[in-house]
Amino acid sequence: MPGPQPNTASTAAGERPEARREDAVRAFRHELLAVIPKLRAFALSLASHPDFADDLVQETLMKAWNHQQSFQEGTNIKAWLFTILRNEYFSQLRKRRREVEDADGDYAASVMTPGSQESQLDMADLRIALQQLPDDQREAVVLVGASGFSYQEVAEICRVPVGTVKSRVNRARNKLAVLLGGAHGRNGEEADDPSEHK
Repeated sequence: MPGPQPNTASTAAGERPEARREDAVRAFRHELLAVIPKLRAFALSLASHPDFADDLVQETLMKAWNHQQSFQEGTNIKAWLFTILRNEYFSQLRKRRREVEDADGDYAASVMTPGSQESQLDMADLRIALQQLPDDQREAVVLVGASGFSYQEVAEICRVPVGTVKSRVNRARNKLAVLLGGAHGRNGEEADDPSEHK
């Protein structure tokens, strides 16, 4: 007479949540890795130094990994990660404001590019011009223009109305045109938009 058989249904049911969890972790890791280049590009647009940008990306990835249970599956992971990075940037900026910036001239040296190719010079000029924009305008124009977010998504990331995002992008583009020697606004500068101060 055969002995008692193991309950395969309960064993399979007991393993299923663990297997699902492993699949979810694998999928989350894959999505994180796919966004890293865009995160780094955004961090470079915000930060004044590549090392600072790399630190921002690393901190963002660590925070995302440690708080992956708070990410709602099926929502926009890219927007979630950009929000974390943005918050980390402003947190770090508040700490760094007490420090003397570029005391050893590293940043000044990093923006000097040998004149080998015109495209490299143009990119260096754009990078310098971007750094001259106010933080809120720079992040808006980079998120919309370079990272491909919609105005609505940027509004959610920055926690401001859509109209404010549009205004910031418009003002940033006008200012970049002036800085890069293109079209000028009235008297060489764009008018102040009161919606910026909301």
